[in-house]
Amino acid sequence: MGIRWLSETGLLAALIFLTGTFKLPGLVPGTEFQLSAPLAVAVCAVFGFRRYITAGVIASIIGLALGTQNFLNVFIAMVFRLTVGGVLALGGTSWPVVALAGPVGSAVARLSLAAVVGKAATALVVAAAPGMAYTALAAWPLTVLLRKVKTATARLDDVLQR
Repeated sequence: MGIRWLSETGLLAALIFLTGTFKLPGLVPGTEFQLSAPLAVAVCAVFGFRRYITAGVIASIIGLALGTQNFLNVFIAMVFRLTVGGVLALGGTSWPVVALAGPVGSAVARLSLAAVVGKAATALVVAAAPGMAYTALAAWPLTVLLRKVKTATARLDDVLQR
């Protein structure tokens, strides 16, 4: 682990944490959209699962330390992260897989939540449907953007090392 790895991971953790604090409201209560979902998918697609899960765990620790998250929030986020990582590991990082990874992760996280709290799984998944659609639409453009940033910073790093 070098300085670059540590600094990039810290920045990614901060981005995941900060975007996780913002939610777009839905028309119906419980249908809000968390902005970190498509960013998280893009981070995993561009930087790989190891960096993604490390940044995600750090973001969750920050949320717990600041009191903006509880253990149930962290559980749901970890299910989402592991599912997204699994989908991308199995399917690759083409646009259809990246677009599907977030909604699949959200659905599995909501089903896991239903199992933990004993509530209707169908209602939880249906409530998440608008956010799943937003995630599917936003994940690919964010992936393209992060790839450009990663390429540009790698080129800059090469120039600075000369």
